[in-house]
Amino acid sequence: MKEKIFFGRHLPEVREPKFAGKLFVIEGADGSGRSTQIGLLSQWLEANGYAVRHMGLRRSNLVSEELEEAKQGNVLTHTTMSLFYATDFFDQLVHEIVPALRAGLIVLADRYIYTLMARDLVRGADRAWTRNLYSPALVPDAVFYFRVTAARLVERNFQKNSTLDYWESGMDLGLSRDMFSSFMQFQRLLEAEFQKMQKEFGFEVINGNSRVDTIQRELRKKIGRLLNIGIVDQQKPAVVVPDGPSAAGSPAAPGTPDDPTPGDAPVE
Repeated sequence: MKEKIFFGRHLPEVREPKFAGKLFVIEGADGSGRSTQIGLLSQWLEANGYAVRHMGLRRSNLVSEELEEAKQGNVLTHTTMSLFYATDFFDQLVHEIVPALRAGLIVLADRYIYTLMARDLVRGADRAWTRNLYSPALVPDAVFYFRVTAARLVERNFQKNSTLDYWESGMDLGLSRDMFSSFMQFQRLLEAEFQKMQKEFGFEVINGNSRVDTIQRELRKKIGRLLNIGIVDQQKPAVVVPDGPSAAGSPAAPGTPDDPTPGDAPVE
């Protein structure tokens, strides 16, 4: 049983931060393939005898519905939205993540505080204020960031929804009246923040433009080392790629849009 550390302040609700479980984070933009990879990782971990719990943005029982309703109006101030997401995150941390880690489960996080901080900073939040806001968060055992080009993200989002999301396009920032142009600019700004955080926190960067099976093999190799799971065939893991014309792993589509992991709330 290993004692977990916090980014800064100790979380008041956690008196003894000693957990048998592990926290692995998958970061990346909307359309980077996070949900597909998390679904495959879950199958692999469960096949190796590990119980798995998922967490992600806007999944808190406390404020997820209210946050979604507030976003529909496109009238949230940047500070209000930051506090909404922080409440959503810490409610899950205290009531979902910590109990799961105490019970020895593997927690797979579909985004974590890195995305929340990057968004806040791009929207003009004070860096010190943002870091202090999330300082009681647990430091994950490993973080994997899927780096995907802005052009590929546009392609995948159109394959999934036939449109771009208002907030994911940064339309509230007034970068451009054209949503496509705004999306490209916003994603590049986020990428710049992730590059800074990667240097500070040292998380793994994975080429999200690669095929699904290639990415999954890399994730299994890295996580397998942390859990002492032996991989019989490093070259060809048993990866079942989702069916459909946009399924990543086929020569025509090197990646796949994010689809919610079965049983989870819609991801961002």
